[in-house]
Amino acid sequence: MAKLYQDTYHGCNNCHFAELLQERESLTLSVSTVRRILLEKGLKQAKQRRRGSAHRPRNRKPQAGMLWQIDASPYAWLEDRGPQLTLHAAIDDATGTIVGAIFRLTETQEGYFTVMRQGIEKYGVPLGLYSDRHTIFRSPKESLTLEQELAGETKPLSQFGKAMAELGITHIKAMTPQAKGRIERLWGTFQDRLVIELRLLGVSTLEEANRALPELIEKHNRTFAVEPQEAESAYRPLPAETDLEYVFAVRTYRQIGSGQTLSYGGKLYTLAEKPSQPFETKTTVEVRETMQGKLVIWHKGQALELREIQKPLRRQETKPETKTASLATPRKPAASHPWRKPWSQQQIQRSINA
Repeated sequence: MAKLYQDTYHGCNNCHFAELLQERESLTLSVSTVRRILLEKGLKQAKQRRRGSAHRPRNRKPQAGMLWQIDASPYAWLEDRGPQLTLHAAIDDATGTIVGAIFRLTETQEGYFTVMRQGIEKYGVPLGLYSDRHTIFRSPKESLTLEQELAGETKPLSQFGKAMAELGITHIKAMTPQAKGRIERLWGTFQDRLVIELRLLGVSTLEEANRALPELIEKHNRTFAVEPQEAESAYRPLPAETDLEYVFAVRTYRQIGSGQTLSYGGKLYTLAEKPSQPFETKTTVEVRETMQGKLVIWHKGQALELREIQKPLRRQETKPETKTASLATPRKPAASHPWRKPWSQQQIQRSINA
């Protein structure tokens, strides 16, 4: 057993090592037995137990779905086998269930969108969400643009915040890490366990990590999730008319130009299908770009798909040729010209006196 610990399962804590021995080696031992055997061989667990927090833990919410906590953790999840990744995850406060998780190279809006969509599709719409104050979650702008005011918005929101508002999720931005302690403790557990699980699976790339993640999350939930205080769930069903593809999208405003066109990202677009009622020129419309790169006009709860068209070529204006003045041909006076006649003494004297 000591050789297994040193060669294959190094870095495990005693509890995790006992679980892996049973799962992968068909060897059932209690945690205390594992600890005693390793100590006899002079092997201590790599990470000692963490001391209790000075902050008193906040009581869990009584019902599942009342509150999620969401965050991301950059870490050497693949150790030295691959790049450093950032794990995005959301956890239910009442049960400790991880409702969604995804690896990305860095902390991104798309990563958080993916986590929320995973959780909502599997469990339902939560009542509230806790996050930190990253600019992904809050708008750095203090005032609305003219287009936002015309569209009826009442306060500046980030792209993530707009999605939460559309789903009716109360979004709370915590001032301190202790306020979202549930997910902060999750990162400690994952750094103990998930790193080793990924190593045992031979995962070395981002794509492999994301393929392995769902099963590892299910395993974590079976081990650590608890029953809520109240059996009744607070999750709300997603309305049938709500398409999450267009909820978790980047939103902006554009004006309709002549010919039912609009400019976006330096390209020109028009409606893929002719509308029954065309937009008036200079109408402000909301454009949404999905995570898959699909572009639509969002109008009265409907997605009107856009297609790219070629920009019209500008005709080059031909300027009229301007004639440049040519040098005048020097002219010689005729032989009979007065200038060629010699001056008399009298003319010379008059010129001098003048």
